[in-house]
Amino acid sequence: MTTNLDLNSIALRLKEQYGQVVFAEPDYLEVTAGALPHIAGYLKNTPGLDFDFLDMVTAADYTDRFELIYRLVSIKNNTVIALKVKCGRDRAEIPSLAGLWKGAQNQEREIYDLFGISFTGHPDMRRIVLWEGYEGHPLRKDFKEKAYDAGN
Repeated sequence: MTTNLDLNSIALRLKEQYGQVVFAEPDYLEVTAGALPHIAGYLKNTPGLDFDFLDMVTAADYTDRFELIYRLVSIKNNTVIALKVKCGRDRAEIPSLAGLWKGAQNQEREIYDLFGISFTGHPDMRRIVLWEGYEGHPLRKDFKEKAYDAGN
């Protein structure tokens, strides 16, 4: 049996439970970094919600901040939702969700490697695409490749 879950009802349940959820747009829930592991765990482990699959994690650089987007799937309920988390550039750090979904491990490592966002509590936070010793994070808007800056 498929349960119809809508974002508004999920947002209300999360606001009642945690009080830190901001329903920002009709297609995602914005949560604070500190609340992320609690909210993700609630979405995964609460009967009737059952968001048992982490489809993807991605990041975007907006010059003044980073935003991470987590796409969660409830296979049982045939429902997909997105969580958005903002973090500052100075100390770009987000709690890891690798303890909830093993599929987060490599995706978080890739984000760390290319954007420089660390995931606290990650079991193996190291580069995955580039080699150890590579300087910088090439998907950051402030990244400067030394080979191209030699003449400037």
